[in-house]
Amino acid sequence: MSEQISDRRGHSGGRSGLLERVQGMLPARFRRGTAVVPVVRLSGVIGAVTPLRPGMTLAGVAKMLERAFGTRNAKAVALVINSPGGSPVQSRQIYLRIRQLAAEKKLPVLVFAEDVAASGGYMIACAGDEIYCDPSSILGSIGVVGGSFGFQEAIKKIGVERRLYTAGSHKAMLDPFLPENPDDVARLKTIQREIHATFINLVKQSRGSRLKGPDDELFTGEYWAGETAVGLGLADGIGDLRATLRARYGEKVLTPVIAPASGMLSGLLGSAATPIVTTALLAATGKGSSVAWYMIGAALISLLALLLLTETFKRDISEIPAAVPADDQPVRKPFKSAAA
Repeated sequence: MSEQISDRRGHSGGRSGLLERVQGMLPARFRRGTAVVPVVRLSGVIGAVTPLRPGMTLAGVAKMLERAFGTRNAKAVALVINSPGGSPVQSRQIYLRIRQLAAEKKLPVLVFAEDVAASGGYMIACAGDEIYCDPSSILGSIGVVGGSFGFQEAIKKIGVERRLYTAGSHKAMLDPFLPENPDDVARLKTIQREIHATFINLVKQSRGSRLKGPDDELFTGEYWAGETAVGLGLADGIGDLRATLRARYGEKVLTPVIAPASGMLSGLLGSAATPIVTTALLAATGKGSSVAWYMIGAALISLLALLLLTETFKRDISEIPAAVPADDQPVRKPFKSAAA
């Protein structure tokens, strides 16, 4: 009986040793007990910016976020944010997607603000369970801004007459080539107040009792450096990603960076095609006027140039001569079956 027990222990020890050796051959992130915190970088202006340089959108970051939250052995997800803001819609959609994934995967989210996490950038930062920043980081700017120019006097001086045809009394609201209408400005400010209220509620829901300042200080659109932002409860502490994660998850914590898709052709075409769709919609609805049509033209020219570049590359590759068989080696002909 004792011999059988010792044999079983020997087999058990052998299996465990084999498992340990197999685990040792695996990449570190797949080994048991290894803490992994995937890192996603979210940087740039939020929303469509220019035809050749679209900004950060949910469509552009969704895959990265899904991959990060689906990482094996993940203990948390770290977001590195460097954005001055932009579209309130895209900012909130990215915020919501992060919170949805965090709830589904039951993973905490740690945010690290770099140079700036302001306006829409701070809205996204609020998706984190904790926010850390550098002493010189800029945080806040919880407000809404919109601006334009008035060109009506300029076009008069150069002899240009504005001709605009609409169906709907407010379709050409705030047209830069017409004199400013106080009623239109009042309507715009009403919209801005609605968006601002949504922003304020999101920050309060996210930060809760950690907010230390009064509403008339926190939500005026003002922004602050890191130390002051921590004092106001807009951030939880001063810290960088590497030191903070090592202190929390150990010196051997792995922090793989989840990069966006790197396909050259898809990236180039996607960069040009996205603004085309956006500006086409603006032009169709009349919101972009002639500026939208100009952007469509610029984007189409850029897309055409990229396609020509791709075709030239393909032609150059096809012109590379194939290996020619030696004279004393017969060329093999395709095999034909008797049925053929």
